[in-house]
Amino acid sequence: MRPYNLGGMSDVSAENVAKVSEQVDGDRLIVTLRGKWRVIESRPKWEHSLKGEMPKRVKVEVDQVEKWDSSMLLFLFDVQQWCRVAGSYFDQSGLPEKTKEMLAQLSRSHETSVPFDRTDNLFIAVGDATYNAWLRLKEILSFVGECVISTVRLLKTPKRFRWVDCLEEMQQCGAMALPIVSLISILVGMTLAYTGALILRQYGGDIYVADLVGITMVREMGALMTGIVLAGRTGAAFAAHIGNMKANEEIDAFQTLGISPVDFLVMPRMIALGLMMPLLSLYANCLGILGGMVVALMILEIPPAAFWVEMLTIVDMSDVMAGVIKATTFGVIIGLAGCLRGLQADRSAAGVGQAATSAVVTAILFIIIADAVYAVAFDMLGI
Repeated sequence: MRPYNLGGMSDVSAENVAKVSEQVDGDRLIVTLRGKWRVIESRPKWEHSLKGEMPKRVKVEVDQVEKWDSSMLLFLFDVQQWCRVAGSYFDQSGLPEKTKEMLAQLSRSHETSVPFDRTDNLFIAVGDATYNAWLRLKEILSFVGECVISTVRLLKTPKRFRWVDCLEEMQQCGAMALPIVSLISILVGMTLAYTGALILRQYGGDIYVADLVGITMVREMGALMTGIVLAGRTGAAFAAHIGNMKANEEIDAFQTLGISPVDFLVMPRMIALGLMMPLLSLYANCLGILGGMVVALMILEIPPAAFWVEMLTIVDMSDVMAGVIKATTFGVIIGLAGCLRGLQADRSAAGVGQAATSAVVTAILFIIIADAVYAVAFDMLGI
């Protein structure tokens, strides 16, 4: 690692080696680093700096360090790990921002099961969590804004859109997802019919199983289950692919060439999901109703024709359009979540895996929220 000059001091003699001085201030230990920290030379040990003390807070200051490389990072990492094990608070306010970032990267690459730092004040922890949540919300809103601007550019100049990439993504998230969507839809329809039969047959309303299966699949379960399946299948794939490109610095190359990653990577995937999700949802509705027919015929001895006629008495085009609107929204949410987490991924293999996991969780969370909002809105509109 190339040494960094922190204090702007001129080079002195080689005798000015790495040094550590300690100062006890109540329950706080102030550790001051001095000299030149080089990995090719011996460096002080953190255990020797403790001198048997068990401080509740440890603050490290590096203002007097002339030059440093990874040897100083290793010392700071030892301090941080000791604080985690001992339950002490590691005060990083005396470290430059660049040093904090590199120390954070080193900590992520050496994750252990030891507890994290614990602050003395609960309000500080709540404030930090709130501030981090606000920063994440700003990132999401900024990304959504970039996608909206990119959509406007697409409408103005559709010839510049990469339709070949969009068609390829439609193949991957549409046709290739048919087997798993088919299996899930049939099982969901059969489960709904069987559960409804257990209750309705007690009151002689066996035929109303058709109403239960039809309205539930068309309005809710078809779009919802398809969205959850694609969130785990396609959303994670988007995040992993884009995260791997970021780790390989391909996205940096796009930006250097003046190519917008949103236009090049996000829009084809988001449009592909927005177009294929309604079709997959309609396909899931049909198979779910088919599964309900099978259960109704086997358990309740309801003929398929009677099942179909009874279902049409309650399911109309407004129910179908409600499911299509939900499915389109869910597709856009999955595309946004997968691409956003991919662009936010750390430049490492572990970061790619975390991005894929976060994409699935984010997509499912917002799908459930959107479904609840649509339920209230449709009820108010009488749809």
